Amino acid sequence: MEIDTKYFDERKEKARIIFAAQKIIRNPYFQTEIILNSDGFHHLQFSARRERDKREQLLKFSLLPLALEIIRKSGTIQEYRKLLTPIGKPSARDGSVSMKEVQYWGLVAIVGEKGIKVRTVLRKVGDGNITFWSVMPYSRIKQGYQKIFTEGIEDE
Repeated sequence: MEIDTKYFDERKEKARIIFAAQKIIRNPYFQTEIILNSDGFHHLQFSARRERDKREQLLKFSLLPLALEIIRKSGTIQEYRKLLTPIGKPSARDGSVSMKEVQYWGLVAIVGEKGIKVRTVLRKVGDGNITFWSVMPYSRIKQGYQKIFTEGIEDE
């Protein structure tokens, strides 16, 4: 089933307004500000340099307010990963991409009126700031069965 372009654009703009209204959110666990920048909003729409499916984007847009609530209130971390990852564009000189240490934190909480279990991912590249990276439902329901995520948090 095709997604109505006007509906999609309206939902995307609403998410952009919510995102832009808060450039920083103080998190009790880290005792610091979490930065909401264009990388995080871009990642809601793209993964591995490809545009996400429109339905997946709409899901992430709809979960965004819950993700911001989780960042604001979470006093614990449920997941953590540290990787050496290529960051940036390939060098024009030799095509190499610089590698940086990237840390990912997963904050999981049951939030919202319907009590949805949501995973919010934060990211830190090198010595930079901790930033919002992504949001997703903690598990999927497909054909009446629940599937727990098995992919890495850095991929979502």
